[in-house]
Amino acid sequence: MSGASGSGRRVRVRIAPSPTGYIHVGTARTALYNWAFARQHGGDFILRIEDTDTERSREEWVGGIMAGLEWIGSRWDEGPYRQSERTALYREAADHLFRSGALYACDCTREDVLERTRDNPTPGYDGYCRQRGLERGPGRALRFAVPTGGVTVVHDLVRGDVEFANSTIEDFVVVKSNGDALFVLAVVVDDRDMAVSHVVRSEEHLPTTPKAVLLWEALNAAGPAVELPAFAHLPVLVNEKRQKISKRRDRVALEDYEADGFLPEAMANYLSLLGWSPPSGEEFFSLDDLVRDFRLEDVNHSPAFFDNQRLAHFNGVYLRALSDEEFTARVREWAERTGHSLGTAPYSTAAFAVLAPLVKERVTTLADAPDYVSFLFAEHFEMEEASFDKAIARDTTAPSIIAAARERFAGLIEWAAADLKEALEAIAADHERKLAKAQAPVRVATLGRSVGLPLFESLEVLGRNETLARLERALERTR
Repeated sequence: MSGASGSGRRVRVRIAPSPTGYIHVGTARTALYNWAFARQHGGDFILRIEDTDTERSREEWVGGIMAGLEWIGSRWDEGPYRQSERTALYREAADHLFRSGALYACDCTREDVLERTRDNPTPGYDGYCRQRGLERGPGRALRFAVPTGGVTVVHDLVRGDVEFANSTIEDFVVVKSNGDALFVLAVVVDDRDMAVSHVVRSEEHLPTTPKAVLLWEALNAAGPAVELPAFAHLPVLVNEKRQKISKRRDRVALEDYEADGFLPEAMANYLSLLGWSPPSGEEFFSLDDLVRDFRLEDVNHSPAFFDNQRLAHFNGVYLRALSDEEFTARVREWAERTGHSLGTAPYSTAAFAVLAPLVKERVTTLADAPDYVSFLFAEHFEMEEASFDKAIARDTTAPSIIAAARERFAGLIEWAAADLKEALEAIAADHERKLAKAQAPVRVATLGRSVGLPLFESLEVLGRNETLARLERALERTR
């Protein structure tokens, strides 16, 4: 079994986000890897909400986490479990560890520690209370007694064996002075209770992993032994400056990408490539392909660049691969979900059905679509001022071209793109201009801006009466 621990136990993995904000793209990548690994081995993917940080955790974020995971296709098999509902398990584990001597009580304040260790060459707690034999009680934290010598080894499927000298690990707090279990204990207790076989998470958690290993071994010594999970620490995601991406500085919320009209299949495909690539070398693949090909041991341990431009390229490729009908449905769903000002009505019209293949070839996200068709569906048509100024107001020939277009278009027998183009080609020749130069003032007068969908196909959909009326209004502005 690829990436398994060799024990033959059932593969059980978990994603354990904290409900302190939107779901991070790095968390989404980790969820995809866990989900694919579980699916590949017929195992279980567990969702666990790590809400021990009561001051920052919010229930409203839980729904966003669940929706985000479902959006990218990484649906969980169990959960969501909540750490806030499992505190009895953490108290019981702390009791076992204290009775066994693995934990000791400490009444040191942060100020006490800083004062004592001000001149120490090694920062951190100095073990002051380790031999004091204090009883547990209010205002006293519980610290783990780290072995004084040797090393703790983390066997990592991505990075190989990583050694941590025990002398560099301070006697860390496991239970706060108010009696609440800290994250490091809660995670270990949950992983043991849920029979987690593989802990697949970001590299940023690697420094805390030796503490988890030490706690796990101490719990095994104090009670029933449970096999340690295999670890795999994934590369961190970095920005273009090779800085770890941060919600304070970078665009990292998965929900933002959904709201901006990215497709979930494009996002899942792109995220999967941030640290791993399929053996075929193909960039574009489905979730089924990911399940078939993903291997933990093939994950790269170098930082992965989260490139928004490359993601946009991926999304554009996926959009263009949609059928016109599917593209229309996706735009309509996006407009309904986000409450876009144009509403959903335009995307059920025959007019949009004509324009859809033209729009699809030009957009990067679903959110780009309304701008391309606003000339047709906006409640009030207005010319973009900058476009009007450049293409009409500053062009002394523009009024003549617009007037000629109004006259010739009015006389067309068939209102069709080919006939409209032929008429404007004649106008361009009369004014000794190339067609593109003649199109510019007509485009702004009728579509409102200097760039957009092909002019003649757009005018065909806009219709004779509205086209002529807009040309006349543009002329009035030049008089």
